[in-house]
Amino acid sequence: MFVALEPRRLYRQAAEQLRSLIQSGEIPVGERLPAERDLAERLGVSRPTVREALIVLEVEGLVQIRMGSGVYVNRRATEESHILAADDSEGPFEILQARCLIESAIAEEAARRVNAAGIERIDQILEEMEGALEEPERALTLDRAFHTAIADIIGNSALNVFTGLIYDKRSSPFFEKLASYFEGPHTWRAALEEHKVIRDALAAGDPAASREAMRMHLTQSQKRFSESFGEEPTREE
Repeated sequence: MFVALEPRRLYRQAAEQLRSLIQSGEIPVGERLPAERDLAERLGVSRPTVREALIVLEVEGLVQIRMGSGVYVNRRATEESHILAADDSEGPFEILQARCLIESAIAEEAARRVNAAGIERIDQILEEMEGALEEPERALTLDRAFHTAIADIIGNSALNVFTGLIYDKRSSPFFEKLASYFEGPHTWRAALEEHKVIRDALAAGDPAASREAMRMHLTQSQKRFSESFGEEPTREE
């Protein structure tokens, strides 16, 4: 039924295999898909990869994700689904991993060049973010501003553009759909507190601490998107 996958945009390959099983009727309309853990084992991929694949299928209309219950084949999947063109675009977790590697290095260099104006700008953004935790669009805008403001401290406009470009990959339909399940005031509050740790490390002019604070922040961001969509199956002892 399931075939282990070879590396190369695994979430797309996983989505293709699950789509085929749904369209062939091997996974019937209305049926609950196996839990993420089981899908990951059968496909030979990680659970985040399975999560990305399920998001692709939901955007296409093939499945419905019910938080706390599981993932179900859409009852009108064969009639109304719109199969997205295959591409090699990066998945949400791949984007977050890239940001972790790149922005940690940017934070480290920013700490070596930090100035009062840069910290003042960061403080202003954090103050505004404090009042925007219940406003997802504004919180997202301010989150982006925080990360580009750190790149600005270095004084290299290309780094600012690059940081903005990789951040804006969040606007993909897959990333937005994934975020819709896991982002909220509580996650923005956690991000804000992590931002403050980064700010303090930068203000202290500590490159190692700044790098580690950014790494921890973006690692935690990945974890916030890594919760299960549904309940794990009960296993017999």
